[in-house]
Amino acid sequence: MADTTVDTGRFDRGMALRRQVLGDEFVETARASLTDFDQDLDDLITDVLWGSIWSREGLPLKTRSLLNLAMITILKSPAELAVHVKGARRNGCSVEEIKETLLHAALYAGLPAAKESFRVAKAALADMSE
Repeated sequence: MADTTVDTGRFDRGMALRRQVLGDEFVETARASLTDFDQDLDDLITDVLWGSIWSREGLPLKTRSLLNLAMITILKSPAELAVHVKGARRNGCSVEEIKETLLHAALYAGLPAAKESFRVAKAALADMSE
């Protein structure tokens, strides 16, 4: 952790959950590529997003994953989508639930965004099968 404003306990909780959802390999690769420029952003994401929001008990991880897939589709962020498709599977989401979530988001996001999300999700799911 680079920034002393990060809550250590929350950061540690966030890091554990981040590893659980995204996998150790993804987190290790992401952390290894950090520089002084982007370290604080990654620490903020781990502390607040993972340690505070994802760690709340109000929604199960499976539901959070499906919400993420819909929002990421709408935001047109295919690189993030691939990571979270794999995370959704780790959180117990079925391929059918992932497909239905992307279909649900399709008309809100627009068909070009939905088509890209299906392409990315299909590749991420295939990658997990190998």
